[in-house]
Amino acid sequence: MARLPRYVLPDGVFHVVARGVEKRPIYLDDEDYVFFLRLLLGAGRSLRWTFHALCLMRNHYHLVLETSVARLSEGMHRLNGRYAEEFNRRHERVGHLFGDRFAAYPIEDEQYLADACRYVILNPVRAGLCATAGQWRWSGSRYGLDV
Repeated sequence: MARLPRYVLPDGVFHVVARGVEKRPIYLDDEDYVFFLRLLLGAGRSLRWTFHALCLMRNHYHLVLETSVARLSEGMHRLNGRYAEEFNRRHERVGHLFGDRFAAYPIEDEQYLADACRYVILNPVRAGLCATAGQWRWSGSRYGLDV
């Protein structure tokens, strides 16, 4: 099934995912993670995003955030574009960093919100990168990590 155009999505809460091209890493060191988080928080502040959960994995990231569709698209364009430019400069590479446009799944009720936050926070545990969500440095949730 083809993706819906973004303009038909309702404003609200979204589970957002972006992945590296060919599933390649988008973070190679701690400096990459920190720079991405700075850009993310800056976009969130300026566009008045409300964060519910986030998790940065080696080759992709997940966000659960609340905003309008217009602010989501503007912020993601700014975030992914600026991050890719800096990543390519730092690591002396050219070309696309992200494999496709970001995915945004509308979250329609409180149970789905809880499930999405749990899914995001437990991503590194499922991947075998840590034993508990609290051990992964690159994730967080406004609801805590005890899921």
